[in-house]
Amino acid sequence: MNLIELAQRIKARRRELELTLEQVASRTGLTRSVLSKVENFRVTPSLPALGRIADALEVTLAGLLKGLDKKPQLVVVHKGEGVRIDRDRPNSKIVYESLAHERYTKTMEPLLLSVPGGTARKEALAHEGEEFLMVLSGSVDLQYGQEVQRLRAGDTAYFDAHVEHRLINRNKRPAKVLCVFGGRI
Repeated sequence: MNLIELAQRIKARRRELELTLEQVASRTGLTRSVLSKVENFRVTPSLPALGRIADALEVTLAGLLKGLDKKPQLVVVHKGEGVRIDRDRPNSKIVYESLAHERYTKTMEPLLLSVPGGTARKEALAHEGEEFLMVLSGSVDLQYGQEVQRLRAGDTAYFDAHVEHRLINRNKRPAKVLCVFGGRI
């Protein structure tokens, strides 16, 4: 199942109904924090929790999940056709672009990150699964736990994402980073 698409559907439906996270939390019995993490694909809700979210958003569970198992054998996304994903605003100015959005069922999620100069996520975060990064242009610092590694164009990093991590661009120029989430995302 495409967890990014699911997260986007949940967020879009909540906004369509003009509900706040607090209102949905009240309707579901989940915390605002958990709902925020669901919407930003940091955690995957259990099936019962997903059912409560669907009820709160006045949609059937089947409607919320419809098409998320779509799995074409080949997906080609041409330059400029990636789908922008709003993730962790206002905590991060990084722009996420999904590079395989047409295939909903996948075991990895490739994203192109545009990291503006002079920015960093406000706080390091952890999530399930593994992550692979490759700096395509510019340079960034990867904070992984207490360790900081400088990554320049062509450098890569592969790590367990359960450790808090974040990208920091201390430069004036933006950086482009290929990011691939794997495992449970």
